[in-house]
Formats: sequence, C-alpha cells, structure tokens
Amino acid sequence: MPKIKPVTEAEKATWPVEPLVALEAPFVDGRGSIQPLVDMMMESAVLITSKAGSLRANHYHKTDWHYCYVLSGSIEYLHRPTGSTAEPERILVKAGQMVFTPPMVDHGMVFPEDTTFLTLSRNPRDQESYEADVVRVNMVAGEGLTTWTPDDAKKDDA
Repeated sequence: MPKIKPVTEAEKATWPVEPLVALEAPFVDGRGSIQPLVDMMMESAVLITSKAGSLRANHYHKTDWHYCYVLSGSIEYLHRPTGSTAEPERILVKAGQMVFTPPMVDHGMVFPEDTTFLTLSRNPRDQESYEADVVRVNMVAGEGLTTWTPDDAKKDDA
C-alpha cells in the first residue's frame, strides 16, 4: 500500500505562483558554479530522456508536485487546472529553465527535440505510489507523437 502524505495549506504556501520558476543566481567562483534548484523536502529525483516527437505526462497528480529542470533540449509544457475544458496554456521550457507543476493541474509535455531533464518530486517514484496518485487525461492529442500508456505495458507483457 503506497504511503502518500496529504497536502497541507502550509505546504501549498511554499509553491511557486507561476509554472516557469525564476531561478536564483548561481554561486560562481574559480571552480565553476552552483545553481540552486529546490530547497525543500522531496522523495524522488529522476533523470528523464525524451526523444524528439514524443509526448509525456498527459495526466494530473492528486497530491504530487514536481519541478522539471531542463538540462538539454526543450519541453513544450502544456497545463490547465484539472476539470477545465479550456485550451491549455503552452510554455516553451529551454535548457537551464525549470517548470513547477502542483497537484490537480492537467499537464503534458511535447518534445520538439531530444531532451534530458531532471524531475524533483514530492512523492516516491516507485510504480505503486506513482500509479496510486496519477490520473491520466487526454489533454494533448497524441496523433503523430510517440506515446505510452499502461495499456501498452499490458500488451508488452502478453
């Protein structure tokens, strides 16, 4: 049974207001630089590579939030409040930029080029915990894009 903590008002007060996160200036000296990303407790850090022409996410999380920091490439990030039928807002997130997704926000990611990004999340990323918290939606049409759903995994297992 996954152990997912409920979201508190105090936690919500720490979240960025806008999806595109303004990063602090890096500390730079003769050795190089240190770029602060996220100074809060989290339970997952994953490195994701995505090929040009692919689609990720197309879902929302009930309690999880995540910061996605683009190391190389870019993400066309689409988002809207869960339950909305409005066209999603689109943001192009480039290398060196970071986007934040709180719970209860439909979001999708389309990759116009090969991309590598780091995702820092509130909840654990083991499959059981992840699936208990995620709800898939069809906000972004997948036609012409490389996609994946849990049904695809079932076909692979058959």
